[in-house]
Order: sequence, then structure tokens, then C-alpha cells
Amino acid sequence: MRDLYNRPVTNHRPKYFWLTAAVLLVIQAALALTMVHRESLTFDEDDHMFAGYRMWKAADYGLNPEHPPLVKLLATVPILSDNLWVPLPLNHRFFKSEAYLNGRDWLARNDGDRQHLVFKMRASAELLAIGLCLLVFLAAREWFGDAAGLIALTLVVFDPNVLAHSALVTTDIGVSCFFVAAIWAFYRFAVRPTLIRLLLAGLATGLLLATKHSGILIGPMFVSLIAWEVFTAPGAERKRTALRLTGGFFAIVVLSVCVLWAFYGFRYTARPAGMAFSTSVAQYAAPLPHFESASVVAVSRLHLLPESYLVGLVDVKLASVDYPTFLLGKVYPHGQWDYFPFVILIKTTLGLLLLLVLAAFATVTGKLTRRRELFYALAPPALYLAVAMMSGMNIGVRHLLPMYAFAIIFAAAGAATLAGMNRRWAILCSALIVAHIVSSLLAFPNEIAYANEAWGGPQNVHTLLSDANVDWGQQLFQVKQWQDSHPDQECWFAYFARPEIDPGVYGIRCHALPTLDTQFLGGAEVIPPSITGAVLISAGDLSGCEWPSAQVNPYRSFQPLHPDLTIDDSVFVYQGTFAAPEISAISRAQQSQTFLEQKQPGPALVLAREAVAIAPENLFAETALGDAAAAVGDKQLAETAWQAAIQVAQHLEPGAQPSYIPDLESRIKRLSSGNN
Repeated sequence: MRDLYNRPVTNHRPKYFWLTAAVLLVIQAALALTMVHRESLTFDEDDHMFAGYRMWKAADYGLNPEHPPLVKLLATVPILSDNLWVPLPLNHRFFKSEAYLNGRDWLARNDGDRQHLVFKMRASAELLAIGLCLLVFLAAREWFGDAAGLIALTLVVFDPNVLAHSALVTTDIGVSCFFVAAIWAFYRFAVRPTLIRLLLAGLATGLLLATKHSGILIGPMFVSLIAWEVFTAPGAERKRTALRLTGGFFAIVVLSVCVLWAFYGFRYTARPAGMAFSTSVAQYAAPLPHFESASVVAVSRLHLLPESYLVGLVDVKLASVDYPTFLLGKVYPHGQWDYFPFVILIKTTLGLLLLLVLAAFATVTGKLTRRRELFYALAPPALYLAVAMMSGMNIGVRHLLPMYAFAIIFAAAGAATLAGMNRRWAILCSALIVAHIVSSLLAFPNEIAYANEAWGGPQNVHTLLSDANVDWGQQLFQVKQWQDSHPDQECWFAYFARPEIDPGVYGIRCHALPTLDTQFLGGAEVIPPSITGAVLISAGDLSGCEWPSAQVNPYRSFQPLHPDLTIDDSVFVYQGTFAAPEISAISRAQQSQTFLEQKQPGPALVLAREAVAIAPENLFAETALGDAAAAVGDKQLAETAWQAAIQVAQHLEPGAQPSYIPDLESRIKRLSSGNN
């Protein structure tokens, strides 16, 4: 076994080495495609898919600016020859609403529940997962040897978090792929500077920037690597090293920005001629702190970066402000610094965690000695994790996938080093690699809901984490199977991705219970105060992860109950008769808001009064009553209702109160001034 780790790729054995690597890549693709074949659309995919299609067909970069184009363009290549129906643009609609709702209707009309188009696009996106695995293998092999390369490839191929997102049309695998590509390319340039290596580093960095806005973190990563190279260079070489790498850095910046512009067709404006963007950079950046807003606006005026890319940068910043967090069973109205450390402990296999401990031991004790390569493997993910911990966007382990790629390289380096020392180390490292594989496969094909055994496994993850850690709306085929086996049973479904994804497209006939997003985009039914039958609640709605406070989650009364059935560890089925005043009140409040948007204040007031009668201390019912009363001109009732809503909000956690009270107070102020 020791020889297995020590043996180099000799002249008579290279074909077996590369054949093993090829087989592992095939296994990764087979597992990922098998998994997504049984998954319905996840929360963000229709948005990405429709935006990518419109980029190809109409050069429209204004539908989904919160993410750069690369993944969307790659995923939609296989469907470009199809003659697809396209919905009319939703004029004057916020770009996210237009992309989600038109994307939903576009897929529903052209693909339905067959998901033939969806599978084609997912298969195309899987190429990025293959690229990530291959780059992890090649970087680990060059940095730490042949054995480390194969171990790293094995670990990344079977990693549950990488598998969970491999063939999805989202940006997390792509950004991980190009982070590794950019860091590895820069390493090769630093070791032996040539024009070709400089061009490859610039290309890799440009592809990174064109994949996800978090790619801009490559800048400080490069700076830290340059500082290391200069600090560790011989004294006589430091000045030359600093000048060479600094010059290379600026060349990479120029090259990468050119690559980024190419993905926007070298056009500044987000939407093609004749189509209006729903916002401007200046308008969208206005809520940011003055310096940040002024900087973005200055770049916009100089046209240094595309309009769509700049709006996306602003959107990333705005989305992280006061975004609710669900961690260890508790809802917080904002991000938590310790969220991602807990995510790592919960969502990483015990085998990989222990391999990382061994790699740290090998480094501290001087057994793992390649200092330069260790710095390249450790500094970028450390910086990435630090930024993630400081951000307010705590919604999934998928945001850490770039860090996982480098952590796997480090773990593989430690395993190869220790296992090459003696048989005992080899046995231990082999056992941990096998444990990593087995733990992942035990969760297959439901890798999105993976949690390791120390935290209770996939069956318990919904009590600890939420969103894409367990429930990203991927279970509709399995819910349909449940419905088919209970054809005569009335059912009620709180679906986390409603209305961005419509369960009815998949043949699900359950009553539509309200979610946070139906508050803004509609799609829920008016629900009676008591419901009988099967109540299906997806994990995201059960946890209340999107609400700023657990007290306003309408499904909190189900949390102490034991479900009669669990579907894919993320949809919970409760049988019986249930009092549902909060659900009923919120459904009426949301429908009341819909009537107001349709300029029907009379029906809106009727529903709002019903909502308050059903749940007199419901924040949303009182707010809806105030809005409807103001619309019909009853100022006294409006102020009374809004004041009642403020009193309810004052009993929420202090951190959650700013989500509601200032807005309610501004409504009263406008009412008093006659500007309502």
C-alpha cells in the first residue's frame, strides 16, 4: 500500500494512471447527470436559462444582470437550434421579476414536465464540473505529485457538495472551476514567466470574471501571492520579482477585462436598442454607502465595465444587506459570522474533515514541505472564507465551493505525504478516503440535502440549515409520485420556490399555500382558517429561513409536529386537520395586495378585513388593512391598522424590527402629509 502512494508515473505505467483519471471523470459525470435527471428545476435555474437564451437570440443582457453571462451562454448552446416560443417582455418590470416569471413561462410552454430542454442545458453545464475536477487533479499533481493528484480527483469526484451542484445551471461550479484555473495559471507564470503563460492566466481570470461577481476576489488573491513570491525570493532577486509579477498582474487585469467585455458583445448598454432597462446604475447604486455608490457611478460614466455587470455588482451588495439567516434551528434577521464555519462542519464528510486535520498535522510537523505550493493551496481559500464570513448572504454551502476545491487539494497533499511514509499511515488515509466516498454515496441521489453522520445525516439537516443546503425546490417529481399514490386525497402545498417555479407544470394539484415570494409575485390561493388533508411543507418554508423573524413564519406551528412522511429529506407531509389562522390571514393579505396592484381597492379591503378578523395580531394582515383603507380614502382606519402593525412589530426580536417598523412609520407620515 505504501508503494501505491510512492510510485511515480513511470514510462510503462502512464496509461493506467491516465486511464484511472479518465474513469473517475466519467463516474463524476454519470453520478451528476443521474442525479439531475430526477430533479425538478431548482430555484434559480429558469432565470439563468431564459436569460442565456435571450443573450444568444437578442443580445439582451438586462434580464439577469446579477450574474455574468458565461454559464448561461454555455448551458443554452444545445437548445439554440430549437424554435422556441418566447414570452413578450414585461415592460417596466424589475429585471429579476421579468427574468424569473418569463423564464418560468418560457420553460413551462416549451418543455413542461418533460424537462428535455432542461436536461440538455444541465448536461452542457456539467462540462464545467468536469473542468473543475480535471483542474483540481492537474494542479494537485503538479504541486504535490502523482498520488496527490489522483487522491484529489477521487475526493472531488465524490464530494457531495460538488456533486449536488455539478450539473445545475447555476454559477457555483463554474466560478470554482475558474478560480482553480486562475490560481494555477498564475502559479505557472510565477514559476516560469512566459508570454503564453501570461496569456493563459489572463484568459482564466477573464473567464472567472465572466462567471460570477465573486470572481473579483481574484484581485486580492493575486496580490497576496505576489507578496509571498517577493518575500520568499532571494534578496538580490526581490526587486526583479516584484517588478515582473506586478507587471504581469496589471497585464492580467487588462486581458481579463477584455475577455469580460467580449462576453457582453463589447457593448456597454444592458439591453438592445428599443428595449428599456428597468433601472440605471446610478438609481440602483443609490442605497449603497456614498463612497461605494460614487465609485460604481464613476466607473459607469466612464464605461469602464458593461452596464449589466455593474448592476450585478450592486445587486450582490444590496442582496447581502439584512438577509435572514437560518442556523442551528434559529432564524436571524441578518448574516452570522459563524454561519459558514458551521456549514463546513455539517456539510463536509467526516472523512474529508479528518483528512484536512491530517494535512494540517503534516504541515505543522514539517512532513509536508512544499511551502510555495502550500501557500497557493491555502491563501486563496482562506481569503475567500474570510470574505464569506463577513458577508451577509448566508444561504448555502454552494457559496463555498471554490474554497472546497483548494481544501481538497490540501487534503490530498497531506494524505499522499503521510501515506508514503509507512503502512499505518497508508491504511488510515485509505480508510478516510473510502469513508468520504461511502458517506457521499449513502446520500445519493439526494446530495443537496447532505449532512455528515455527526449531525444526523440528510434526515436531520433541515433542523440545522436551510435554502440550498437542503431545499432548493428540486423535489417536484417526487411530490408528483406521492400525489399519484394518493389520488383521492386533498393536499395543501407550501413550496419554497413558488411562484418562481409552478408545481402545476409538473401535474401537482395541491392547493397553493403562501410563501414569502408569493407576497411580491402572487401565486398563492386564499386559504381557509382550518385545513384538512395532507399538508406538504418544503424545508425552506418550514424553517422560515426567508422571514426576518421566526415569529412571522406562518408554518411555525408545524415545527414541533412529527411528519407522517418525508420526501427526499426536504418536503414534509402532515396528515389530519390543522388550525391555520396565520396561513389563512397571510394568504388574504397577499391577495389583497394583488387587488391593490390591479386598482381594485374594494375587494382588497374586504380581504384585508377578513385577514384581521381571522388573525387579529398578524403583522401582514394589519399592514394589508392599512394599505387597503388608504387606497379607498379611509385615513383613520389606515392609520389605526398601521399603528397596530407597528405594535406587533415591536414585539419581534430587535434585529427584525427594522425590516418593518420604518416602512410602516413612513406610510403613516405620508398619510398625514396627504402624499399617500
